Amino acid sequence: MSVTFPRGFRASSLSAGMKPSGKPDLALLVADEACSAAGLFTTNAFAAAPVKLSRKRLSHGLAQAVLANSGQANAGVGTIGDRDATASTAAAAEALGLSPDLVLACSTGVIGEPLHMTELLAAVPGLVEALSDGGGKAFAEAIMTTDTVSKQAKAEYGPYRAGGCAKGVGMIAPDLRLATMLVFVTTDAPVPPSEIGRLATEILEPKFEALTVDACPSTNDTVLLFASGEAGGEPVLPGTSAWDQVAEAVDEVGESLVQQLIADAEGVTHVVIVQVFGAATTRDARVVAKAVAESPLVKAAAFGGDPNPGRILQAIGSSGAEFLPQAVDAAIGDVRVIAGGEIPPSYREDGVELAREEMKKPEIVISVSLGAGPAESRALGCDLSYEYVRINGEYTT
Repeated sequence: MSVTFPRGFRASSLSAGMKPSGKPDLALLVADEACSAAGLFTTNAFAAAPVKLSRKRLSHGLAQAVLANSGQANAGVGTIGDRDATASTAAAAEALGLSPDLVLACSTGVIGEPLHMTELLAAVPGLVEALSDGGGKAFAEAIMTTDTVSKQAKAEYGPYRAGGCAKGVGMIAPDLRLATMLVFVTTDAPVPPSEIGRLATEILEPKFEALTVDACPSTNDTVLLFASGEAGGEPVLPGTSAWDQVAEAVDEVGESLVQQLIADAEGVTHVVIVQVFGAATTRDARVVAKAVAESPLVKAAAFGGDPNPGRILQAIGSSGAEFLPQAVDAAIGDVRVIAGGEIPPSYREDGVELAREEMKKPEIVISVSLGAGPAESRALGCDLSYEYVRINGEYTT
């Protein structure tokens, strides 16, 4: 399970004292050899120091390790953050006997609080000593912040394995690019460095860009993909059956992690799935899906079980997408709530109670048709609950 399910990876974690709770807070993932690697990163202008460091080091498509901490985001702290990210990865590289350029960094936690470097550096030797091919579960647990459960996944297609883990339950929006979310996906397929980025952008990016909890893109969001090549065989290239198998495995892992992330969103009581069809362009479909899933009014209605089509109508109309209002249809579950750009009499007469039953389900599906265009998209969101407000109202206190 998790990031060490594919061959060629080891992981570990321990409690370094970076979290007040004393729970595991420092984790290390290492490939047996330098391997193909790619990353997707937040577009926030205040990108955290580990994001900047990892983005630069992945420019050649190679990496061998990633050091991840939870407790401090190492963001919003000025040049000290860059210094600490460099020093922490250098310490890990020295303990592993690697070039520092092969070690990436990820951090999650409170923005504006520097890394606890004394504790971190003291813990690195023990972290390296604890590495094992069964350490994926421990790695997944150490990166958690307000998560209530760890998120792990695995898949196997043909000779190739894929595994992964993720954290993040708040400050998540589809701008990956991304939100407060760390995702680590591994495979043992021999994917060349020149092609690993294609797997990341074509398979993983659309999945995680569809995820939104609160429309707040963070400073630290990172999705990393590693390919150890330990499955052996010829290089896996696009257009081959081997590529299709690897893509299927990575796709399954990514989909599982996305579903686990939204199911554990802060304060979630309902998952909201917005499906958009018939758009003129993919951009229009994405914009509408995001607008509906992120609307505070739609999210509040989902929490209260209130099937209010006007909320959906308003979100579609203010999205900025191009469409003909009179061509728009929408449904909550199987209940049509918008027809031809209007809330139809049939809904007001006998559809309200049926829609209310749909709003009680753990997963609320909102379908939107913008016309007869070829493009479609989806967004995975959630409701806005009292518990979400409490969690974030007390986050640093």
